[in-house]
Amino acid sequence: MLSVSNIRGLAPEMLGPTVTVGEILVEIMATTVGSGFLEPQSLIGPYPSGAPAIFIDQVAWMGGSAGIIASVGSDDFGMLNIERLRRDGVDVSAISIIDDKPTGSAFVRYRPDGVRDFVFNIAHSAAGDIRMTETARTLVERAGHVHIMGSAFAIPGVAEVLDYAIKTVKRRGGSVSFDPNIRKELLDAERGRTLLDEIIAVTDLLLPSGEELLAAAGETDEAAAVTKLLDAGVNEIVLKRGRDGSSFFGRDGKRADCPAFIVDEVDPTGAGDCFGATYLTCRRMGMEPERALLLANASGARNVTRQGPMEGVSSLANLEAFITATTTENAHE
Repeated sequence: MLSVSNIRGLAPEMLGPTVTVGEILVEIMATTVGSGFLEPQSLIGPYPSGAPAIFIDQVAWMGGSAGIIASVGSDDFGMLNIERLRRDGVDVSAISIIDDKPTGSAFVRYRPDGVRDFVFNIAHSAAGDIRMTETARTLVERAGHVHIMGSAFAIPGVAEVLDYAIKTVKRRGGSVSFDPNIRKELLDAERGRTLLDEIIAVTDLLLPSGEELLAAAGETDEAAAVTKLLDAGVNEIVLKRGRDGSSFFGRDGKRADCPAFIVDEVDPTGAGDCFGATYLTCRRMGMEPERALLLANASGARNVTRQGPMEGVSSLANLEAFITATTTENAHE
């Protein structure tokens, strides 16, 4: 059970790297549109993936110090991910290589309405075998921020690692962000709900999408959910609204709204992870919420224009150029 006092505000970049914990996968996508994988079809991939991996890669691209605690198999899929993260500037020292399990995988197919169907191999792969190691302790002990992905809740060893990481980082004056990115295929309702409540109690920055905000608060109204979570100790909430942009809510009553950018969507996987990573890194670097929100919207939008979850990660220069060249929804009002 987590039990630490919440620190107000996000820790500055100088305190230490942003560290995340969770699944590293390869993603393999159907090139056809339809319902599930009940018939032969053409596929593309493998692409480096896993929500925590996408997130931490984007942190590094934004110039933030970044590290991940995860596990991969001793196979090509594992090496593909490790080399990609290392190349992009992520500390990969706490990625364990499991000899007798394959790297996790996700097969994805899009339905005609845009909804995605996933076939995951996490629980019986290296991705489901995350545990505390000496290299993980070393990484955590110099970290300034812990980012938690709800998708990692399905992994048995993650709770222990998160407990240690949160307590250690908070004692250093660090901070915690939480993206309750929980797929219906992954969530064990009882265990997941308990961990969800414990994490929210120590969260400084909450990054929900749509109904995740309501689920996190146990409310049916957006305003009531925001008020309840801020009163509970969350310092700031950034709500991802997809094509409707995003909103910031602060404990001081401040609110900021940012319109979405108009782009041709190729692949939506990873957009929310890039958004969250960009917003967090900008805030840790001292930017005001309005500026961080604009860059985060640009990061998510730019990511969906590329095939593959990590193929649209962006530097600050990439985002500034994108903002200059791209129209927002407000331009048509």
